[in-house]
Amino acid sequence: MNRPPPRPQRAARTLRAFLHTEAAGGVALLVAAVVALVWANSPWSGGYESLWSTELRLSLGGVELAEDLRHWVNDALMALFFFVVGLEIKRELVVGELRFPRTAALPAMAALGGMAVPAVLYLAVNAGRPGADGWGIPMATDIAFAVGVVALLGPRVPSALRLFLLTLAIVDDIGAIVVIAVFYSSGIDGGALAVAGAVVVTIAVLRRLRAGPPALHLLLGLALWVAIYQSGVHATIAGVVLGLLTPAASAERLERRLHPVTSFVVVPLFALANAGVAVAAGAFDPPGAAAVAIGIGVGLVVGKVLGVGGATWLAVRTGAGRLPSGVSGRHLVGVAALAGIGFTVSLFIAGLAFPAAPALESAAKLGILGASVVAAVVGSALLLLGRAAPAPAAGAADG
Repeated sequence: MNRPPPRPQRAARTLRAFLHTEAAGGVALLVAAVVALVWANSPWSGGYESLWSTELRLSLGGVELAEDLRHWVNDALMALFFFVVGLEIKRELVVGELRFPRTAALPAMAALGGMAVPAVLYLAVNAGRPGADGWGIPMATDIAFAVGVVALLGPRVPSALRLFLLTLAIVDDIGAIVVIAVFYSSGIDGGALAVAGAVVVTIAVLRRLRAGPPALHLLLGLALWVAIYQSGVHATIAGVVLGLLTPAASAERLERRLHPVTSFVVVPLFALANAGVAVAAGAFDPPGAAAVAIGIGVGLVVGKVLGVGGATWLAVRTGAGRLPSGVSGRHLVGVAALAGIGFTVSLFIAGLAFPAAPALESAAKLGILGASVVAAVVGSALLLLGRAAPAPAAGAADG
């Protein structure tokens, strides 16, 4: 009789599969972003805007949903991405690093510093200007790109540092979810929010009792998405809630199945729909546009290093955390720089921050793309200059 492997072994296997998929997904994401940029700046740029501006209407009972194709990608497909994020958070809380408070303390504090300092630096540049609402843009770290760069560097990066970066990025995702839900939602409809709450309670009770066929849970998930969409809270939050409500055993299985879908289909499609910004000579001429791009650049490139590095130093000095084995100061600064690769979630927040200001949104996207490239180059250079990680001992677990 074949028995399933012990939970620690399953967790390690899931983590290795996650890192492999993220690294490969980072390549797909990069290709999609380049295609979008080339397309938007080619003689066929009109077709790019025409495609993503196409309106699609859906009627569900008495509810009619009408959005252009880009918003269907951002509001509906990205809910699946955030569902997988919710599953990742649930896994880390149950069987991952986040279940050990002392182990999670260092990357958690690093993530908080890496969110707060970029936001402060952005506001230092944009306070009182038209782009002040974009303070949440440089807070994000793109797991796929950051892990992809680390994977390309191979043995130059200690395995403990990969885990540090992954945990940091997951805590960063939690912060981004809170920021989106609290600060980038508007016109809250109390009735729709109450319906969403009732659906959440129903799902929680059914999953607690392990009752109801999969089709019922799927219908309830769709009902939750519609209710949150109608409430004014960003609809992608429905995905996170559903991920966190999923039982731990099911979460691992669902994550293994859906993670490749989001990494190779959803996120590249999101990049294709959102990264196609026209690079024109007067892109930064509109009021506040230059300040938005500068604030994002300073926030992602400088703020992440100061925030992640400073918070880690403080945690180590106060005894709240300890540097992972084999990780040097240069490694830490390098991974702090890589955390400045914002991209996916930064582009997502840019669309929420400037819904009625396309010039500011375009400037933000250019700032995100430029800053992410600089962060990747600087982080890679610092890690390449560091000592190579020692080879693991025979029989050591692959991390």
